[in-house]
Amino acid sequence: MQQTPDTQDTKHSTEYDAVIVGGGMVGAAAAIGLGQLGLHVAVIEAREPQAYDPEQPLDVRVSAISVASEQLLSRLGAMETLLTMRHAPYDGLETWEMDGCLTSFTAAQVGQTHLGYFFENRLIQLCLWQQIRLMDNVDLLCPRKVTQFQRQSALQRINVTLEDGSQLSTRLLVGADGANSQVRQWSGIGVTGWDYAQSAMLINIHTQTEQQSVTWQQFTPAGPRSLLPLPGHHASLVWYDDANRIKQLSQLNKLQLAEQIKQHFPDRLDVNFSVESSGSFTLTRRHAQRYYQDNLVILGDAAHTINPLAGQGVNIGFKDVDVLVAQVANAIGNGETWWQAPVLKRYQQARYYDNQLMMTAMDVFYASFSNDLLPLKLLRNGALKLANIDSPIKRKVLKYALGLN
Repeated sequence: MQQTPDTQDTKHSTEYDAVIVGGGMVGAAAAIGLGQLGLHVAVIEAREPQAYDPEQPLDVRVSAISVASEQLLSRLGAMETLLTMRHAPYDGLETWEMDGCLTSFTAAQVGQTHLGYFFENRLIQLCLWQQIRLMDNVDLLCPRKVTQFQRQSALQRINVTLEDGSQLSTRLLVGADGANSQVRQWSGIGVTGWDYAQSAMLINIHTQTEQQSVTWQQFTPAGPRSLLPLPGHHASLVWYDDANRIKQLSQLNKLQLAEQIKQHFPDRLDVNFSVESSGSFTLTRRHAQRYYQDNLVILGDAAHTINPLAGQGVNIGFKDVDVLVAQVANAIGNGETWWQAPVLKRYQQARYYDNQLMMTAMDVFYASFSNDLLPLKLLRNGALKLANIDSPIKRKVLKYALGLN
């Protein structure tokens, strides 16, 4: 993608209040939220999600949608349709070490009927796109790719040039284009972070057990082994391990992989299962050094990638959307220039340290369970025993994880 200096390009361009680069779950949610404020919005996305057919195999990419994310999706008009598609509600979370005590969290402890839902990522995106297509003031430009950004400081706008030569001019450029964000790179916003020495494998299985309501996770020195409920006689297994080990597992056929699962997953897993599909990805942590400039803001994976241990990735992305839309709404209501730094700074102030806290907590939790030193092991087991006591602290932690604080 070409990078250009500040310019006052006079070519004809279509004017928007906001142009969002990236039409995934977070970008699509931001488009609806800003569109609901009456703004003229464009969404640029390279690939259209595959249409839904209930007979399709389940995707390996799934997300645990928290109660707070559910509430946002409802306000955006997507949740009702989403619940007509494949999903699995869950009301319990259990975690334990190989030879340690079990700690459980339940929805009832925080006065909820459920902790959240498991959905395929594509279905969340599809339902958001359906809502976008009902909005006259939101344009979905797909398949399109960006070739150039140009800042027009005198006009307080940014020009976006697409590969077909068309141009868009916007008051606010929103980067929701993932971990390798074009918007973030063009803006010069730096990132801090590292690659973890581990990868994760996602494995969809068919089981004799009916749809489960509890997601569980066993910690081992090599990494966690998790089960995520999916609809019907299905579940998603997540196998964290050394990157070389995951690469080795990825080369096995389905029968061989099933045998490895039976050897290395806890006995709690129903042994009468078959592997249907799998995929893997490396674990990385990235955090942008800032979330905004004049006329520009980043959110979701463009701003932060987190260890997926507790399934918080898309949920903190949806929190970004919620806060950004609220700050823009407040600014419009107060007659402020909502696309400039003072307003965008308030979005960053509301999200940056909260995201940093969640990312660091996941790192500490992950690191503390990824070794077998006896003193640390005793400390962990003591902490898990305390966590299993139904107390105000436990309820507060659970509410925070659900986005209810």
